[in-house]
Amino acid sequence: MFQPELFKDKIALVTGGATGIGFAIAEQLLKLGAHVYIASRKEEKLVAAQAKLAALGPCFSAVCDIRKTEQIQALAEKIKMEAGRLDLLINNAGGQFPALAEDIAEKGWNAVINNNLNGTWYMTQIMAQNFFIPQQSGTIINIIVNIYRGVPGMAHTGAARAGVDNITKSLAVEWSKYNIRLNAVAPGIIRSSGLDHYPPELVEGIEATIPMKRLGTVDEVAWLTLFLASPMAAYITGETVYVDGGQKLWGNIFQL
Repeated sequence: MFQPELFKDKIALVTGGATGIGFAIAEQLLKLGAHVYIASRKEEKLVAAQAKLAALGPCFSAVCDIRKTEQIQALAEKIKMEAGRLDLLINNAGGQFPALAEDIAEKGWNAVINNNLNGTWYMTQIMAQNFFIPQQSGTIINIIVNIYRGVPGMAHTGAARAGVDNITKSLAVEWSKYNIRLNAVAPGIIRSSGLDHYPPELVEGIEATIPMKRLGTVDEVAWLTLFLASPMAAYITGETVYVDGGQKLWGNIFQL
């Protein structure tokens, strides 16, 4: 299914591409012929990731805080000057922290909403205005989380990711006239660097709550993302596809 030149000469941007799921998506895109830009707030991790990824194909990096529209516009100008177009946007950047709803401070709530919801919206709109709408073509994949039964223990990110889920559906209809497809991927508990930020007691034994009795891998998320971004999914838009080992149907997400 994934032929070596599936994304030959396609220009892709992966936000949060320096680590975890974003790095895996960038890696798989490069293996299939794409030219990939990775963006992240942290320059040190970005430079290290680019050095590894460049061995697979044309990989470029740019420091960009998705919460700041002027930095996103600067990134769009960079891509326009260097590549001339953008074919694929993977909105993967984001972050959250575990907290009971009654303990979430105003600052923490606003930080997660601004990053996960507003940042994704800013990136989507600006890249569409600069590339996808004028080109009359483009594909956008939003990486969210398992929101199927809410996100107990992280209500802030549940709200933000549900907003992105709805943006995906709304824009899939609005922007279909521009030949732009949007879909979302909702990972469950994935064994990645992102898991290191959670207290061990929160994720201890989490495999037992998943019907498949294991955590997912970053490659499993990447493979689904690439399918939805590929011509094989040309008639799919406005969908949110879960990759969670069945957890959305049964079991707790975290031990509260």
